[in-house]
Amino acid sequence: MPGKSLLLLGLLVATACRQAMEDQPRYEPFEASTFFGDGRSARPLIPGTVARGHLDDAAPPADAPPFTVTLQVLDRGQERYDIFCSPCHDRVGTGDGMVVRRGYTRPPSLHLDRLREAPAGHFFEVMTKGFGAMPSYAVQVPQRDRWAIAAYIRALQRSQHAALADVPADTRGTLEREGGE
Repeated sequence: MPGKSLLLLGLLVATACRQAMEDQPRYEPFEASTFFGDGRSARPLIPGTVARGHLDDAAPPADAPPFTVTLQVLDRGQERYDIFCSPCHDRVGTGDGMVVRRGYTRPPSLHLDRLREAPAGHFFEVMTKGFGAMPSYAVQVPQRDRWAIAAYIRALQRSQHAALADVPADTRGTLEREGGE
């Protein structure tokens, strides 16, 4: 019988010590506090603190990637663009990708004046945060690859809106001869 008494006593003690979470001591917003010397329960933000998800919200998008754009970067950007972007935007960026033809929301053409005039960082931000029907690709596409895609989009835009004057003089003659034949 002593074993049952100890078990019963243990159960009583265990349940008597329970404190529900809603009964825990806490401060209401802006309630006075005796714990801190200034008498406030709410603490001021530490200088330089950035709210989660708000880093660079006030900064304008960058004009260029934070690294030198080389042929290798553009090749990587094209590869990643073809994988992640062309299903909606198509290979030349007109917004007529395969999933659009099957009913998905049509994205804007990357060749609209407003997008050709937007800084390269705009495309990086859209890939990072999503925009409209486009989800964020931050998880699927690493930061450097998002910048490479943005650089490739710039090259793609220029390729669709290039003038003969944009071609180096030593190559221009070849194009003029081929175009005239």
